[in-house]
Amino acid sequence: MADSEMMSHWGLSPYESMKLNEISSRRPNGSAVTGIVLGAVGTALAVGSWIFAPIFANGKANGVRDLANARYDANNAQLATLANLLGAERAERVAQGVTLTQTVTDTVSGSQQGTLTAQQASELSAVNSVMQQTFSDAITGRSSLNATPVQIYSAPQPCNCPGCGCNG
Repeated sequence: MADSEMMSHWGLSPYESMKLNEISSRRPNGSAVTGIVLGAVGTALAVGSWIFAPIFANGKANGVRDLANARYDANNAQLATLANLLGAERAERVAQGVTLTQTVTDTVSGSQQGTLTAQQASELSAVNSVMQQTFSDAITGRSSLNATPVQIYSAPQPCNCPGCGCNG
């Protein structure tokens, strides 16, 4: 049954029934209520963000500032480490360049100005003695293929010279 039929059934006049229909049509439906609720929530959020934005922004700014300070300190520490490493490498290259320059100069001029450490001197002495012994063995024939030295020996022979008095 329609609203107007129901109203006339209750004994309402046509005006009363029209008035009730008009009033009932003004009731908010689901989409109107949703729109009102969303509008109210949006307004509340806008007002809340306008009031509380400086508080959140300050807190966020402090967090960003702290993060930036931590990054700055970490970068400074890394730069200091790199600067120290570069300084040490430069010192090594300079020392190596001096050694190389002295070696080239000594080679060109024919003079030696360096000093040997005790270990280097003992190694050089051992190498020199081995070289001298090898050279000596090569000249005297001791460095033959035989494991034991061999001497040439021949049995005594009678003397063939005439009248030398050697019982010959």
